[in-house]
Amino acid sequence: MSVKENLKNVLEEIESARRRRNFASEENVTLVAVTKNHGVDVMREAIDAGVKDIGENRVQEAAEKLKVLERDGVAKHLIGHLQTNKAKQAVKLFDVIHSVDSEHLAEAVSSAAVAVGKVQNILIQVNLANEDTKFGVSETNLRGLIEKVETLENLRLRGLMMIAPNYADVEKCRPLFRGMR
Repeated sequence: MSVKENLKNVLEEIESARRRRNFASEENVTLVAVTKNHGVDVMREAIDAGVKDIGENRVQEAAEKLKVLERDGVAKHLIGHLQTNKAKQAVKLFDVIHSVDSEHLAEAVSSAAVAVGKVQNILIQVNLANEDTKFGVSETNLRGLIEKVETLENLRLRGLMMIAPNYADVEKCRPLFRGMR
């Protein structure tokens, strides 16, 4: 199946879910096409098919791809864990960073944004399931991190992000997503 056909199917599923949940408009859902482990040709194919948001999980891999692919109107998302030492590069490359999970990282991202004169959109990554194998701030420390981010003028908190456990029964994830909401 082509990227265009896959995109059509995913958009139909999103629309169906929106109707079931009575979402007011398509503004409530942003599809981020994750292009990790795919080359620039697949990224271009996705954009040509109508993708407006591209996600990468590694700063260095994305840097190589994004050098080749300069397209206006395509938002670039960092969806993977961000190490503090890569904050400067991430801020230069990405429109949205999905994985801020500590005050220390928030400060590093903010400093990098100040240095380039940018207000960086971020999501705070939360680890509601308290999995040792996943990054994210604990529910207990979430309020403090939000309060810290709100003091950093070059960060714009756009929401929260969570990676659910890999349960065999997807229904076990629903309470976590309800809790996150």
